[in-house]
Amino acid sequence: MLIYPAIDLRGGHCVRLRQGDYAQETVFSDDPAAMAQEWVRRGAEFLHLVDLDGARQGHPVNGESVRHIVATTSVGCQLGGGIRNEEHIAEVLGWGVHRVILGTRALQDPDWCERMCRHFPGKVALGIDARNGQVAIEGWQSQSEVTALDLALHCAAWPLAAIIYTDISRDGMLTGPNVEATAELASKLQQVSGVTVPVIASGGVTTLEDVAKLARAGLAGCIIGRALYERRIDLGEAIAVARKERTKDGG
Repeated sequence: MLIYPAIDLRGGHCVRLRQGDYAQETVFSDDPAAMAQEWVRRGAEFLHLVDLDGARQGHPVNGESVRHIVATTSVGCQLGGGIRNEEHIAEVLGWGVHRVILGTRALQDPDWCERMCRHFPGKVALGIDARNGQVAIEGWQSQSEVTALDLALHCAAWPLAAIIYTDISRDGMLTGPNVEATAELASKLQQVSGVTVPVIASGGVTTLEDVAKLARAGLAGCIIGRALYERRIDLGEAIAVARKERTKDGG
């Protein structure tokens, strides 16, 4: 299981929100590229970037910070937030980002999202952000009537790089991840669709045992944010735990 340190960008700073609430922001660094370099130094193989301003405004905003991160690190990066059309996708991939994350537009216009996945195969991840099992959109500001599982099943046959499942109720709250819901999503995807899509867990990871539980559940990746910044989890130790659990399973 790959560990993805999260770098949330707002106004050129590295921040964390609680439950996606922009009024509950903590600034952890005014130099996101230096933060990215630190995570790479500690063993990160992939970074999870979120353009929080972009998520609210509907177009990429923190491009300068993203380009600087890509230029000064040697690992892959995935970026979500405000990527709503083909021009945005092409622009972001042109910055050297390994994959883009589509969320809101995938729910509002699934036919378009499928076309983008086929036009950029293996370069698009589907971000499913849910509260009480229902998909949230527009930077988590709006709630839909669609369930996370239904959206995942609808999109499973697309050439996706991954599905990133975030339980908003736990994001930034340090209450532990929703292992059961995330594992169930991954399991039912394979059972119903017959397609194995890498599922990455996000939201609430607080302890090394959380990391171990997610690894034992067979998930492809785990995004960690606030717990790393507040030093509740050491990145190197989290990577070691994930590898240990994978070895136990014969992976």
